[in-house]
Amino acid sequence: MPLQLSVLDQSPIAEGMTAEEALANTVRLAQFVEELGYKRFWVSEHHDTTSLAGSSPEVLLGHIGAKTSRIRIGSGGVMLPHYSPYKIAENFHVLAGLHPGRVDLGIGRAPGGMPRATIALQGDRRRPVDRYPEQIDDLLSYLYDTLPPVHPLYGVKATPIVQSPPDVWLLGSSSETAKLAAAKGLPYAFAQFINGEGGEQYMRSYRERFVPSPYLAEPRAMVAVFAICAETDEKAEWIAGSLDLTLLMLEQGMAVNGTPSPEKAAAYSYSPYERKRVADNRRRMIVGSPARVKDELYRLSEAYETEEIMLVTITYDFHDKLTSFRLIAEAVWG
Repeated sequence: MPLQLSVLDQSPIAEGMTAEEALANTVRLAQFVEELGYKRFWVSEHHDTTSLAGSSPEVLLGHIGAKTSRIRIGSGGVMLPHYSPYKIAENFHVLAGLHPGRVDLGIGRAPGGMPRATIALQGDRRRPVDRYPEQIDDLLSYLYDTLPPVHPLYGVKATPIVQSPPDVWLLGSSSETAKLAAAKGLPYAFAQFINGEGGEQYMRSYRERFVPSPYLAEPRAMVAVFAICAETDEKAEWIAGSLDLTLLMLEQGMAVNGTPSPEKAAAYSYSPYERKRVADNRRRMIVGSPARVKDELYRLSEAYETEEIMLVTITYDFHDKLTSFRLIAEAVWG
């Protein structure tokens, strides 16, 4: 079966760009990759940052769904510990009612921001992360109207009642999420763009431990990776310098006011330690010409035993981003 490609967009804000422009670019990208044949288009949730505009995936997805017609749309993901599972179920029932058969609900346990953002989101209703498995159960029960009679809220409905509830995916970058997805019989997406180590082992664990459920009979998984493609390896490396510097600055707690330009990245004076960190971070990326990227994608597909890979692309110039997705589609699908 041919390799399936999907997209996760974080609505990145380049230096000198407005949040409004970044959000408009996300919508334009969704339309662009739909025409190219990409399978899914997911958007992320990040808080209290000046470099990413995607803070409310459910709001953004409603607009993207109206501006597209075929591509699956979803969250990558909603940070469940912040919220009421019931409210998330209703939000995504509305999305599924507006865009039947096209909606994915990817959920995660990460905060999506610094501790002060978590406090602002949760207020006096602080929710311990160890309740995450229980929250998943509640969310599924609301989505599929299967609250057990012993539940204190038995009988409550997550409205509107829709014919095709969203598909729920568990998102993670650790072994714990892989085990949780397997135990609950849910699809699993590993974020290699966040953690460049251990993913293949976690994916094997997911497949070995998978327990069939009412939601899924067999394991379904994909891997998400940073990807930057250009006409030549040299040009791709030049463009990727922006992402290299961004990740380095974030790691070191430096102020990031948007994705820097390749020129700024090239002019940065990297210490030996920083050069090592850049090299280490490249394990989270695929960078190169169409032929090189195609080979790496198929290698990744084989290593993870999955036929679907989700691409995360951050560039300073939006046109470089469009070109990257176009070149990859042409290389993989011809």
